[in-house]
Amino acid sequence: MLRPKPGTAKGNGGSARQSRRPAVIDLSKAPGSGESWGKPKPVVYLWSACELVFVTNPWQISSRLRVAVLRAFGAEIADGVIFRPRTRVKAPWKLHIGPRSWIGEGVWFHNQDHVWIGADVVISQESFLTTGSHRVRTDMGLITSPIRIDDGAWVTSRCMVLGGSRIGRSAVIQPMTVVKGTVGENRVYGAAVQPEELGDRFPDEAGGSAAGDQP
Repeated sequence: MLRPKPGTAKGNGGSARQSRRPAVIDLSKAPGSGESWGKPKPVVYLWSACELVFVTNPWQISSRLRVAVLRAFGAEIADGVIFRPRTRVKAPWKLHIGPRSWIGEGVWFHNQDHVWIGADVVISQESFLTTGSHRVRTDMGLITSPIRIDDGAWVTSRCMVLGGSRIGRSAVIQPMTVVKGTVGENRVYGAAVQPEELGDRFPDEAGGSAAGDQP
């Protein structure tokens, strides 16, 4: 996540004032991402077709077949791994999963760099693991860094794990959390602010007042 540079002026309402308009990077001149593929184009294109048919396809319910196809393209997947439907893998040759781990439905490995997952790890539904970013202040060129998730960790539903992160042994990531950096062993990691009651739905019945009609 970017932070504002020191000395940025603030105007009325908290908006930043600048003496000149910010630069815009010409994306037509940005370096391509092909160097991150790690395989020749024909292999990458063939994988895209196989991913659609055998991995992402919700009608393909066999975890064993899904794992077999991923292994055929270079994924290192140990015995006992459960790999649910609607999953996506950018580069199976950069995916490493230890024994007895569970990969939930809708998980997306956008792994332009390596993703290392230990034994007995759970990655729950709709979580997104991405190893890529961009040089946002120069040319928008691709930057990649690996992700490592140690034995026994649980990444719960709809989390996002960013490149360079490491999740320690038996750690738990709470739902919809963004992980950037290191989470220690045996830690429960998530938002510090918990949901709370905001009022009554029908104020006349409870003797209260409503803030509005929208939930």
